[in-house]
Amino acid sequence: MTASKFNAVQEVEAYWEAIRAGRLVPRRADIDPRGIERALEFAFVLERVAPGIARLRIAGSHLSDLMGMEVRGMPVSSFVTPQSRNRMGDALEQVFDSPAKVTVDLESEGGLGKPTITGRMILLPMKSDLGDISRALGCFATTGEIGRTPRRFEVTDTHVRPLLGDFMAKQPEPQETRPARRKEQIVTETPQPHHGSRVPEPGDAFDRAPRKATATGAVRMKPGPRPYLSVVDTDRD
Repeated sequence: MTASKFNAVQEVEAYWEAIRAGRLVPRRADIDPRGIERALEFAFVLERVAPGIARLRIAGSHLSDLMGMEVRGMPVSSFVTPQSRNRMGDALEQVFDSPAKVTVDLESEGGLGKPTITGRMILLPMKSDLGDISRALGCFATTGEIGRTPRRFEVTDTHVRPLLGDFMAKQPEPQETRPARRKEQIVTETPQPHHGSRVPEPGDAFDRAPRKATATGAVRMKPGPRPYLSVVDTDRD
C-alpha cells in the first residue's frame, strides 16, 4: 500500500508532463480527471489567492480523511503545523512565481491514537482561464494509519525544480542565416596584346602551335585574340 500511494504522486506528475506538451505550463482547462483516475483520491487543485496562500478548489477524499472534514475551500497550509507554514508559503511562491515544480516531504508525529505517518506532496503550476499562472495541480499521499484526526504535518524537506530553463532547452535552435549572395555581372572584355608576349586564350594560357608559311613565303599570323568572359564583382566599394 505504501508504494502504491507514493506511486500516485509520480502518476500525477507524469500526467501533468503529458498535458504540458512542451509548453512552460499547461492550462487548468487541459485537465481531464480520467487521466489520473487511479490517483484521484490523493489529487487536488489549488487556486492562488495571495502571496504564499492558496486554497483548495478540488480535493480528493484522502485529504478530507486526514483532516476529518471536508477540505474544499481551505488553504493548503491547513495541513501543516504553524511552525512549517512559512516554509509552505515559500514553496507556493516558487510554484507560481518561478514557475517551478515543488515536492514537499512531510511527517506527522505520533501521539495518543495517532500513529506516526509520513507524506509527500507535489505542486505543479498551471495557467488559469485568464492566462496567469495562478492554479496548481497537486497530489498528497501518506503512509501509515491516519488514526485520530485532524492530522497536521511538519515540512521536513522541499525540492524545487524551476521550469524556465527546462522549457528553453526544449525550444528549437534558430536557423542559421545565410549571407546575402554577392551580385555578379558577366561582361565581355577584349584583352590588349602586350609587347613581346602572346595573349592567353580561353582554355590555353599560351598558344604553342608553330607558324605556317603561305604559298608566297610570308608568315601568316594566327587571328587576334578572341574575347573571353570574366566575372566582375559589382558590390565592391
